Amino acid sequence: MCYFIYIMMNLVKYIAFCGAASRRGAETLIKNGRVLVNQCQKTDPSYRVADGDTVTLDGMILRPAAKRHYVLLNKPRGYVCSSADKHAELLAVDLIDIPGVRLFSAGRLDKESQGAIIFSDDGDFVNHLTHPRYEVLKTYHVETNVPLDDKNLERIRKGIADQGEMLRVISVERIGEKKYKFVLNEGKKREIRRLTAACGAVTVALLRVAIGAVELGTLPEGGFRSLTETEIDGLMKNNR
Repeated sequence: MCYFIYIMMNLVKYIAFCGAASRRGAETLIKNGRVLVNQCQKTDPSYRVADGDTVTLDGMILRPAAKRHYVLLNKPRGYVCSSADKHAELLAVDLIDIPGVRLFSAGRLDKESQGAIIFSDDGDFVNHLTHPRYEVLKTYHVETNVPLDDKNLERIRKGIADQGEMLRVISVERIGEKKYKFVLNEGKKREIRRLTAACGAVTVALLRVAIGAVELGTLPEGGFRSLTETEIDGLMKNNR
């Protein structure tokens, strides 16, 4: 499944489309001089690649993949989402057994968090899911060590300034004793944990249960499945 036509595509998009790197990673590769077009070094990420051009990365020809992979993983605690972390012993991507395919995570879950995370070799799709302007909503079930009263829940709804950032949620509601449902569309680093800490509570469990309309459902911890075409199409649309 493709979401753009390979005619006059910029170099960053082309590298991501070939599954060689995420868009951000592709930009770094280009600026570091590792990419050639028709045997000429190109360091401008916006350079336009035309049909028939030969693009190489470290001497290897890049071609669009014949098949794209879109995978939902139920990440367990203790696993790191970034494959670039050289110190991580447990990588979430290693739980996905698809030989010969290089996958990138669409966003992050911190090491102590669990639940839904999507991996793909389609760089444009990954960019869509991670960029806040596309407003792909993420839903979390959160448990704290002490209850959050109505006053603190209202503080969270209005937004809390922390470390020079304004932390905001789309919604938060109580779903049980010391348990809450958070809906976010951005996801700054450790945002939910920082919000609960600002209210005097510690997040003791954090489970992402949905990304857009893609629900974790009964997928077992550590398990993965391919997304359906309906799910992929839904994520590529505005989700708000």
